[in-house]
Amino acid sequence: MPEWTIKPGPDDTTTVPPPSKRTPVPRERRSRRTWVWVIVIILAAGIAGLLYYQHRAAEEAQQAKANAGSRPIPVMTGTASTGDMGIYVEALGTVTPVYTVTVTSRVQGQIMEVNYREGQTVHKGDALLEIDPRPYQAALTQVEGQFAHDTAVLNEAHIDLDRYQAAFSRNAIAQQQVYDQQQTVQQDQGTVQNDQGLLDNAKVNLAYCHITSPIDGRVGLRLVDPGNIVQANSTTPLVVITQLQPITVIFSVAEDYLGEIEQQLRRGQKMKVDALDRTQEKTLATGTLLTLDNQVDTTTGTVKLKAIFDNKDNALFPSQFVNAKLLVETQHGDVLVPTPAIQRNSQQAFVYVIGTDHTATVRNVTVGATDNNLTAVQGVKAGEIVAINGFDKLQDGIKVQPRNGQKNGKAQSEPSDTIEDQAP
Repeated sequence: MPEWTIKPGPDDTTTVPPPSKRTPVPRERRSRRTWVWVIVIILAAGIAGLLYYQHRAAEEAQQAKANAGSRPIPVMTGTASTGDMGIYVEALGTVTPVYTVTVTSRVQGQIMEVNYREGQTVHKGDALLEIDPRPYQAALTQVEGQFAHDTAVLNEAHIDLDRYQAAFSRNAIAQQQVYDQQQTVQQDQGTVQNDQGLLDNAKVNLAYCHITSPIDGRVGLRLVDPGNIVQANSTTPLVVITQLQPITVIFSVAEDYLGEIEQQLRRGQKMKVDALDRTQEKTLATGTLLTLDNQVDTTTGTVKLKAIFDNKDNALFPSQFVNAKLLVETQHGDVLVPTPAIQRNSQQAFVYVIGTDHTATVRNVTVGATDNNLTAVQGVKAGEIVAINGFDKLQDGIKVQPRNGQKNGKAQSEPSDTIEDQAP
């Protein structure tokens, strides 16, 4: 049989055997090729299914978005109103007691009793500590005896003086003897006066053994225990007492407000001061401005002010940090809207005003003072409805479904509906 020859080029000749002489393909090789094609088909089917699923999910999300945009957006609303707005100056303040007493011992001795409990509220004159009085009682007895002896000597000198004066009147003795006796009487009077001073000092030292509270206030932790020896006039305190009612708060404000504050103080007006907690959400106490410092701090340009509070519930604690709000002025007739209704962009503040047709309209406003949940604004009329939430979906001209949320800054209790609940 003739051979088959393929000539791809002039220089290369490949000889191909006839079909009858070709080498047969092994069965294992054909099986591997079959599995490769099966895997390729499976992968292609999986990719096609994944692409179809993603395309279908995108269509469903787009359809849901279109359906959501076609119905009104539920929003909470508030009503603008006319009212008074206070102008406040806020500053960080420190609670300071009106009186703080560090009690020390004025005599030396052993502590016999501690008559107070830690953290106890005491009144003026209440017993706090007892120091061993026996040495001072003995000293008092000794001085009393010396005082009695010298008093008797003085009385005897007075008797002799009277007798000498009577004898001199009869020319029975010389004048010099009378003068000498007068000087003796004066010496004895001086001795008795000295004894009287020693007697009073001994009584005072004995009284110092009984330590009492000099003010009304609260005692701190116990600093000394019974049995310890204390020294006279030592700098080591035995107990510290702080007055809690009333109590003061010291804070600093910018010197720009100094003129207005002084003017109101000269008029005798009591300026309101609120003490708020660290988060400025809870009012701890309300008091009045007491006084201000006599100079401006040149390093900060501020002046210190002191406010006083009754502190009946002990909400203020010594050395506590609070946020002080001083009411400087009260504006009347301002238009007030709920503070959450005010939104801001890169240019200015605005609100969404809800019309009678339930259409949201963007309204630019000028923001004034803020007090708690209300803010004074210009650009909105009293009685208009403003949105206070849902700003991530609100747009100018979009339809909304209003729900009363706040009126005059006070929240109203209503069930919270979701968008799904509002769907027809």
